[in-house]
Amino acid sequence: MNRIQSKLQENRKSGRNVGKILSIYFTAGYPKLNDTVPIIEELEQSGVEMIEIGMPFSDPLADGPTIQQSGTKALQNGMSTDVLFSQLENIRLKVNIPLLIMGYFNPILQYGVEKFCKKCAATGIDGLIIPDLPVDVYHENYEAIFKKYDLVNVLLITPQTSEKRIKFIDSISAGFIYMVSSASTTGAKSSIGKNQEKYFRKISEMKLKTPQIVGFGISNKDTFDMATKNTDGAIIGSAFVKYLSENSIKNIPTFIDGILK
Repeated sequence: MNRIQSKLQENRKSGRNVGKILSIYFTAGYPKLNDTVPIIEELEQSGVEMIEIGMPFSDPLADGPTIQQSGTKALQNGMSTDVLFSQLENIRLKVNIPLLIMGYFNPILQYGVEKFCKKCAATGIDGLIIPDLPVDVYHENYEAIFKKYDLVNVLLITPQTSEKRIKFIDSISAGFIYMVSSASTTGAKSSIGKNQEKYFRKISEMKLKTPQIVGFGISNKDTFDMATKNTDGAIIGSAFVKYLSENSIKNIPTFIDGILK
């Protein structure tokens, strides 16, 4: 059982079935190339329970403008797959919470899927989120590799995903299901709509075996609290990346306190 599975199990056993796991996404190499590790350390110290490290890509189809801009800047700063792994080489000497890499499949394929997974395992990465890797392709061609290196592949569902598909995803998921809150690109929103609330309740009522964590559009305490009423947690990305662009890394605790307190 890796750190993601342990954290989710611990969360549920402690009586927090209606989850309050806060996961933060940020783009590796942004605002500055060598900010990656200091941001991770600050986030853990601030009370974040899971971190998604964004691996920038030149054609980020699922990302909204804030994350796209951060990815462009990170690439200009010199971020690459090799640089990221180099930065994370000793991360487990200081950081204990679950860490995931979120990125697109093309750079992973170019690097070599098994080579990439092996490097993740050696570095201390617990899971991957690859939005453009089709579920069937993963299941047929890559699931065995992920299991070999004890990596969780987090699969995504949206309000448009059929119940049959959701049940299939649930059956092959090992960590958590990433519930995309709406059929759009990433981006901070100030409120959760009635359709989203209905979607959250629908998934909760399906009684899936796999915990669910909500992403896309979570930006503040209100949206975080609303999203976690029927789920195990929520992910904040664009709002945090925007905060980083406007504030010092040392002010990270202020952002996190605004969500959790």
